[in-house]
Amino acid sequence: MRQQEPALLVGNMHILVSNDDGYTAAGIKALAQEMSRFGKVTVVAPEHNHSGSSNSLTLNKPLTVTHVEDNVYVVSGTPSDCVHMALTGLLGERPDLVVSGINCGANMGDDTMYSGTVAAAIEGYIFGIDSIAFSQTDRGWGELESAAKIAGLIVEKFTARRQPDLPAVLLNVNIPNMPFDALQGIEATRLGRRHQAENVINEINPRGMPIYWLGAAGKPRDASPGTDFYATQHGRVSVTPLQIDLTDHSLISKAAEWVS
Repeated sequence: MRQQEPALLVGNMHILVSNDDGYTAAGIKALAQEMSRFGKVTVVAPEHNHSGSSNSLTLNKPLTVTHVEDNVYVVSGTPSDCVHMALTGLLGERPDLVVSGINCGANMGDDTMYSGTVAAAIEGYIFGIDSIAFSQTDRGWGELESAAKIAGLIVEKFTARRQPDLPAVLLNVNIPNMPFDALQGIEATRLGRRHQAENVINEINPRGMPIYWLGAAGKPRDASPGTDFYATQHGRVSVTPLQIDLTDHSLISKAAEWVS
């Protein structure tokens, strides 16, 4: 008997798209356009840039939602707010996939702890939906068309090969800003590590008051083979499966000793 074709082949997927750069960013427009070939796309994205917002939810004030055009909703909150609201009442149906990005800049190694792009995908994952975060390694939207094509290729391969009835999957994808044909392939990786961040920058504002800017992220400390840093430095797309269990299971017995 002929097996039923995967949903993506018949174009009946429903994909939720969000980001942390804001709904007007070039990256989310390119991603939404690419995802449209798989079926219905709904964009629920922040009104403004929320880079570095991590998984924060807005709990101390109400949020507004503006329906700016067909299947595009703008939220006065964080990336996590956007996906959370979409999945708890804003959408009339549960999407098949959540994608976030395409971010203007890398989200590798320790960056994933701060990233609003990754946080939007995490929120979908928490709700039991396969979720993928997409980022370009360099800022400036260079070779964005290539990055969108890679995003489509990864979604196509993942959804075609994904075994049904398994727990949700969370993927973090970083794409070098290179022409599609110049990329050296797609590699499954682990997160690298960075050195500690640079010192804060102290300045005086026009009123004579001290102000501070957070220093730049640290340079890669672990960029060895197998890491996201290594893959992208060698022209390959990095795909890292993530989890949100922060428990250090190896220290549970020690912790019991410390507090007994």
